[in-house]
Amino acid sequence: MKLREELPVDHHLATVYRYGAAFCGLVLLTFAGLGFADALSPFDTSGDTIAGMTTNVALSVISAVVGCALLVGAVIGGNFASALNMTIGGLFVLSGFAHTFVLDRPANILDFGMTNVIFSYVMGLLIATFGMYGRVSSRLPHDNPYWRRRHAGRTAGETKAPALPGAEPRALARGEGRGPRDGRGALR
Repeated sequence: MKLREELPVDHHLATVYRYGAAFCGLVLLTFAGLGFADALSPFDTSGDTIAGMTTNVALSVISAVVGCALLVGAVIGGNFASALNMTIGGLFVLSGFAHTFVLDRPANILDFGMTNVIFSYVMGLLIATFGMYGRVSSRLPHDNPYWRRRHAGRTAGETKAPALPGAEPRALARGEGRGPRDGRGALR
């Protein structure tokens, strides 16, 4: 089974994946553009502050590449955008963890500060949430393609309790059923 077969092209979830990727990509491109505008040195660990976060050219390049990737995902849309959002969101969260440990150390070549780490966590969770929307939940509606994929043998009508053979649905609700009865009208 291919990923494209799992979600119809015109499904409303594809719009969420598309707009989420586009929004986050534009935020990252804006941050990268502001970093390039200051003409910073590539690995300067005492770089300038832009939008409350420290940056250098290397971080601006990475932000531009990831922002462009998200915009490409927004153009393609569908399951590709969803998978891309979840992957990039996870990488942002991992980056936040990794940079938490290299703050104020020589290994901090991207000049991350605490605000960068918090931004990485928040942006990662936001991007991942856009990717997981409608895919990961315990209460997906039965017309959701991901619910149908997980419950391939069941349909929306089959999720109800199966009726006993020969029993009326209302009679079952009252605890009654058809069958042999004794002299007082109770089931034997």
